[in-house]
Amino acid sequence: MSSEIEADLSEKRLVRETGVAARVVQVIEGPVQGLGFRLVRVKVTNTNGCTVQIMAERPDGTFSIDDCEAVSRAISPVLDVDDPVGTAYNLEISSPGIDRPLVRVSDFARWIGYEVKVELSPPLDGRKRFRGILGAPDPEALTVPIDLPDVKEGLPSRVDLPLRDLAEAHLVLTDELIRESLRRGGPPADDAEALDEDDAAEDEDEDEDADDAPAVPARPAPRPQGPKAKAVKAAKVGGKPAPKAAKDKKPPRTGPKKPVVSKASRLKSRDDLH
Repeated sequence: MSSEIEADLSEKRLVRETGVAARVVQVIEGPVQGLGFRLVRVKVTNTNGCTVQIMAERPDGTFSIDDCEAVSRAISPVLDVDDPVGTAYNLEISSPGIDRPLVRVSDFARWIGYEVKVELSPPLDGRKRFRGILGAPDPEALTVPIDLPDVKEGLPSRVDLPLRDLAEAHLVLTDELIRESLRRGGPPADDAEALDEDDAAEDEDEDEDADDAPAVPARPAPRPQGPKAKAVKAAKVGGKPAPKAAKDKKPPRTGPKKPVVSKASRLKSRDDLH
C-alpha cells in the first residue's frame, strides 16, 4: 500500500538540526527553495576533517545529478560569504535515496504501508526507538501510527507516535520498497558493496534501544594540516567514491540492493572563504 502525494514546496520540516548544521540550514534553505527544491536534511560530520552533507529533493521526491550540481552552484557562494562552518570542509549534495529520511508529514503520508524506523525525543512510555509498518498520519498531523511486529502478549501491537517529538525517522530498505521507488521514478538499483558497513551499523543501533543518538558536533572540526586544496568538484555515486581500477571488487551481495544516490561533492578550503 502506498499513497501518491504531491507535496507542497513550503511544507515545514518536523526535524530540526542543532549547532553548526542549524547554522548551515539558516543560510541555504532559502536559496534551495528558490530553485524549486525542498531541503531534507543537513549533517555536519568529522569525516575527512569536516564534511557538510546536504540532502534535497523536488516536491515529487525526485532529485537528479543535474539537480545536485544546480544546488551546489547556488549555495556555495552564500556559504562562502556567511561561513557558518568556520573551517575547511567537504560539501556533499545528495538525494535522500530509497531508504530516505522522513522529515515532513507528507513523507509519512507518501509511504503508508512500508517499514520504517522512528526515534523519539523524549521517549514514549520509556521507549524511544520503534520499528514497524507505517500507518496514515491523523487528519491533524499530530500522530502517526506504527504497527509493531512480534509484540509480546498483552502489549499493544500498534502505537501512535507524536510527531512533535520526532527526532529521526527513515524507511527500511526492502525489495518491496525498491520496486515501488523504481515504479515512482526513483534512482536505479545498484550493488551496495560500499554500504555494507552502513547496514551493519543500523543493525547495531537496533540492539542499543536505550542509548542516546550521537549529537551533531556543535564545534567545527580542527583545520586540516598541510597545504590547502583549491575548490574542486566531483561526482559520487551511492555516497562513496568510485572504486579504483587496481582494487579487487567484492562479490555481489545477496538480498535487497541499495540504490544509486545522486550526489555532488566539493572541497571548500579556507582560501576560498571571504
